[in-house]
Amino acid sequence: MANEAKPCPCDIGDRMEYGGLGQEVQIEHINAYVVKPSTPSDKAIIVIHDIFGWQLPNTRYMADMLAANGYMYVESYTDSSIKEPWSPSHDWANFMEWLKDKKPTEINKEVDAVLRYLKEQCRAKHIGAVGFCWGGVATHYLALQYPQVKAGVSLYGMTFLQQSMQSGFRLDKYDLKSPTLFILGGNDDFIPAEQVSILETNVKKKCKIDYQVKTFPGQSHGFVHRKREDINPADKPSIQEARMDMLNWLNKYM
Repeated sequence: MANEAKPCPCDIGDRMEYGGLGQEVQIEHINAYVVKPSTPSDKAIIVIHDIFGWQLPNTRYMADMLAANGYMYVESYTDSSIKEPWSPSHDWANFMEWLKDKKPTEINKEVDAVLRYLKEQCRAKHIGAVGFCWGGVATHYLALQYPQVKAGVSLYGMTFLQQSMQSGFRLDKYDLKSPTLFILGGNDDFIPAEQVSILETNVKKKCKIDYQVKTFPGQSHGFVHRKREDINPADKPSIQEARMDMLNWLNKYM
């Protein structure tokens, strides 16, 4: 899912054969993949997966990359939002029905649980968020509502909900509370260029903190975590640059 305006029946891309270096744990009512850096750190990243769920090897590869750069990483399976991840074997004709009760803007219960875990059990003092596709929309939403999340990176995902009432507060989808980097592909069929322009125009008008909207020409949806450099050598420079942008943004604000 790239955005609510045009939910995406996106292809899984190059599925990595990767086991991961972390472990699966229970955090209150949710399952999570947790990986810690080699040296103690008070910095942690909440990573929000795409429609293919928390056990996709590609996302765990990104988790371990963050841990290698000094961040504790938690990827949670959002029970109330994605009760059952989408599978490439499912019939895409049923995608919209599957999506009905899986809104990336209804994850407060899961985010609150993970924040408690990071602060109370892991002693994290600096917390950021990274999200892919469906999780990119969720990360944009977090940046509107959780100022304690010090930095956000939304990869090919943005919320286009109208102003809505959440927890008694009215949200403006462009009034970011956390510094946020939006990474997008220039050939993303699910986030048209005009939607990117709308985002850029409105955050420029309304956002009072740092943000960046960066589009990679020629890149498709999911290119940062669902394209393998060895299979797509022409895309390797963009993949690596986007991943470095993600790390630099987190390092800057955390």
